[in-house]
Amino acid sequence: MDGKWSLDVLYTGFDEQYKADVAELDRLIAEYNALVDAPDEGLAESFFELSESIHTLVEKLYTYPGLRCAADTRDSEAMAYTGRLMARLSELAAPEAAVKQRIAKLPDLDKQIEASPLLQQYSYFIGNLVKDSKHLLAPREERIVAEMDISGGDAWSQLQSYVTSTVLCDYRGEKIGLSAVRNLAYDPDPSVRKDAYEAELSAYKQIQDPVAFSLNSIKLQCINISKLRGFESPLSRTLYENRMKKETLDALLSAMRDYMPKFREYMRAKGKALGHENGLPWYDMFAPMGKSDRKFSVSDSKDVLLDLFGRFDKQLADMMERAYDEDWIDFFPREGKTGGAFCCSINSINQSRILTNFDGSFSDICTLAHELGHAFHNQMLAGHRPLNMEYCMPLAETASTFNENVLMDKAIVTAADADEKLAFIEGQLCDANQIICDIYSRYLFETAVFAARPEEFMMADKLCELMLNAQREAYGDGLDPDALHPYMWVCKSHYYSAGLSFYNFPYAFGGLFARGLYAKYKTEGDAFIPQYKKLLHATTVMDVEQTAAIAGIDLTDKAFWAMSLQSIADEIDEFIALVEDK
Repeated sequence: MDGKWSLDVLYTGFDEQYKADVAELDRLIAEYNALVDAPDEGLAESFFELSESIHTLVEKLYTYPGLRCAADTRDSEAMAYTGRLMARLSELAAPEAAVKQRIAKLPDLDKQIEASPLLQQYSYFIGNLVKDSKHLLAPREERIVAEMDISGGDAWSQLQSYVTSTVLCDYRGEKIGLSAVRNLAYDPDPSVRKDAYEAELSAYKQIQDPVAFSLNSIKLQCINISKLRGFESPLSRTLYENRMKKETLDALLSAMRDYMPKFREYMRAKGKALGHENGLPWYDMFAPMGKSDRKFSVSDSKDVLLDLFGRFDKQLADMMERAYDEDWIDFFPREGKTGGAFCCSINSINQSRILTNFDGSFSDICTLAHELGHAFHNQMLAGHRPLNMEYCMPLAETASTFNENVLMDKAIVTAADADEKLAFIEGQLCDANQIICDIYSRYLFETAVFAARPEEFMMADKLCELMLNAQREAYGDGLDPDALHPYMWVCKSHYYSAGLSFYNFPYAFGGLFARGLYAKYKTEGDAFIPQYKKLLHATTVMDVEQTAAIAGIDLTDKAFWAMSLQSIADEIDEFIALVEDK
């Protein structure tokens, strides 16, 4: 096993099969264009039937080059095919807008839904289609926006991905990739962590200007498109598109702010335990504590996950085993490979592909559990129609973070001694600190960027200033003010999407929502699992608040979020007691 994923289930190259599918897509696009002038009778059914065929084909055609580019951002052949495909898909924007607007205005739409089993399965989709029609542009304008995005937002996004994945860091006389040097933040040697941090910051200076241009251009496009579609702001658009109430976000953020002092206690205690008197320096944010220096092979990670989740749910464990055995996972960092980790669903074949940058730490096993949670969420959507397979950002982290809770709770409970328990608790708190304090800082930063961009082009120095301001507000005196990270805006791909803003608070939402669900599981036991699966299945056909209600949760109630945060606060108290005893 070479640790790379296999894409053969999609295509073995840009061969005759791929080209034949592109030709079929061209035929379907022509048929789709003809819908614009089709009679009202049967229009809705024809739209969904044809859209399903296009969606299923595009998923394969687009996912294949996209995954090749993620594995190697220098894959020029895959990039070229991605560009050609995007150009073809832009042709759908105008007819799609026209047909959706016609469907939304059909006088007998309710009768058509009642008479059609297909449309009944798309009732939630159609309800949103009617509401979305108010934000659609004229068909010709929709096509212009889609075509301009190819050389606009998407091109800027590709630039950020390319420069961050190919820049080399000068670390102790060696040239290594950015993802590799960032992985050294978890090294047990403090001098390694500090040198890696300094090498990372130095590398960003080489690429800060092109990435600043990327961020400025993408955010201005987001602002302009939001206005054109009638939204008050990119945040309003994000909440609307994610079927989430502002009251839910307000309750979440308010609870997070209330608990910030507790997280600062954790950071100061960790900093003091590591020999720092002025708060925790950024380069020690991920420093392991206790006996956490054990390294795991890929085979070890498989054994750990299958043993644990086999006791939780057989269906989940069976899927995890398939992921390892059928090469769904691209494990190791290498030059040109995208940093971080993600899970890409391929719903047409009921599989996923997972990218990680595995280096053998226990944190990497947590990452695998997280991404395999996404894959399980994707599998729970089986039975939905092809266009009912996309869940919104806030619910996207539910199953992934739930898996992390299962893994870490077991690790803490079964710890061999105080040192091992400290290692596991600190690892979980480190992750919690990221989804609360770091995510809040990212939310503050993106809010500040959107506020400034209409009047100002922000060069790298300004963006660094905004990032530092956000970190100071979120982390407070928990971090050493002289050792922050001004370049966090460069490496986070979440900022670099013209169609997806504020991909930060969903991580806090997912983390705390999953904790609440896990608390119910611990109370109700195995009886909760069918309810949990039902909730995951519903995430694509219900609003956020309706989905949570399946588990009896009111997301607009600050008390729910406070309950989840208090469970972390209790762990912080336990952590502080452990480090004070040492």
